[in-house]
Amino acid sequence: MAQQWDMKTFMKGASILTISAIIVKLLGAVYRVPFQNLVGDKGFYIYQQVYPFIGIFIVWTSYGFAVAVSKLLAGSTSRGEAKAMMRVAFTYLLLLSVAFFALLTIFAPFFARSMGDVELVPLLRAGAYIVLLMPALAVLKGSFQSEGRMVPVAVSGVGEQAFRVMVILIGTWIAVRSGASLYVAGEVAMWGAVVGEGAGVIILALYFRNTFKGPLEKVDTWRVVKELTIVSLGISASSLILLLFQLADSFTVYNILLSNGFAADAAMVMKGVYDRGQPLVQMGILIASTLALAIVPLIAHHSAKKAGRGALPFIRLTFRTAFLFGWAAAAGLALVLPYVNEMLFETRDGSVALIIFSLQILWLSLILPLTAMLQGAGKVKVPTLLLIGGLVIKIFANQLLVPLWNVTGAAIAGNIGFAVITFGLLLYFKTVWPIRLAPTRFYGWVIGATTLMIAIVLPWMLIADGFLFDQLPDRIEATLIALTSVSVGAVVFLFVIMKSRIMAEKEWFLLPFGKRLATLQLRLTKRKGE
Repeated sequence: MAQQWDMKTFMKGASILTISAIIVKLLGAVYRVPFQNLVGDKGFYIYQQVYPFIGIFIVWTSYGFAVAVSKLLAGSTSRGEAKAMMRVAFTYLLLLSVAFFALLTIFAPFFARSMGDVELVPLLRAGAYIVLLMPALAVLKGSFQSEGRMVPVAVSGVGEQAFRVMVILIGTWIAVRSGASLYVAGEVAMWGAVVGEGAGVIILALYFRNTFKGPLEKVDTWRVVKELTIVSLGISASSLILLLFQLADSFTVYNILLSNGFAADAAMVMKGVYDRGQPLVQMGILIASTLALAIVPLIAHHSAKKAGRGALPFIRLTFRTAFLFGWAAAAGLALVLPYVNEMLFETRDGSVALIIFSLQILWLSLILPLTAMLQGAGKVKVPTLLLIGGLVIKIFANQLLVPLWNVTGAAIAGNIGFAVITFGLLLYFKTVWPIRLAPTRFYGWVIGATTLMIAIVLPWMLIADGFLFDQLPDRIEATLIALTSVSVGAVVFLFVIMKSRIMAEKEWFLLPFGKRLATLQLRLTKRKGE
């Protein structure tokens, strides 16, 4: 049934989900580093070829369908109607899950051959089992969210990811130590994802108390199914886009490298090196992902208000914050990437391709909150079409550019696809809210802060690499240079931004964990204010 929440309860729930999402996304990005260290670039290639298949279904059901179920239940008029809707949602998802399970299991050899590597079949079949857990996970999450009970959802999300990471890393370590093949290690990693989802379902089930008692009421099954499909795809489209780009790479990059004359092992290693960019981008877009989760409730709440400025201040704030941190993360990572590459992944292989790859952080940092804000205003269709269009461009660009520049071409293709989506969203955004998102002064100070950051960090890296740390082992040297450069760069960039006051203190306060930044800015600008 529809829940009457006040703004305090609403934002408390959003804050709980935001904190849990940060933990989940951090775990999801960080575990790939020790995993790559255990299995090497070839083993990383094996895992990354298959992961998008299950990742897409996980995001669509556990996130998109959960929100869709929540929306349906929140709009129900009685417990009997809500109970009937839950039954329809579970049945529909169960049928979808069984269909996808059968598809992945039966056609695993076809998908593996299409990716150019028939040894991926066991991994695809192992990962297929995860889809059978999705109906319970999505319906339970949606049920809790419709009641405003965010703690079970948060605990389940963190527990699910923690179990998954633990099983993947421990299982992979045992497989590698026992002398098993890298494909067996990859299969173990797939089973780790299955175990993680199972843990999430169990945690939610322990919290669950069936409040939908009483007789079932009649509902329009087709309407429920239609709304579940449309809302779930629209809501999850922006979260799916990175996985869909990965899936496009799985089917194209390795095959094109083989046709370019590379031996199979060399092509696998090259693709594995290219895949190092995935966790780097995931960590880089963490702030944007957090913003998308945290700011949408504010926009949805204030959009409904007829008095005052409504959602416009929050819209401008979201855009400026996303641009600011997306730009800083992309530029900063590109600057120090050779050292970060060696620090995390043992070598500097593929640094040029990864520098280009890391620029995707800026585009994704804008795509995620822009689509989230449009969804908050009920605009789903056009953003979804733009995301699909960008994916098509990525696929065609891969065919054109990978033959010319190998994995560097794939990185360029990704940037082209994401850039098209970003500019398309901005143009459409202007038709919904014809407002100025940021003044010229804002962009000027961001570019100025970046220029100063480069002017200070680049000489420091050259000096540290050539004189200060050159006697240390290579990976330790790279670690010290990377960490000091990131720290110095972040301090310089934030110092300029705060002294310029292009973000007001009251705006920092509205952001997750912005209180410390607001306090720091007040101290830095105290004399100026006096």
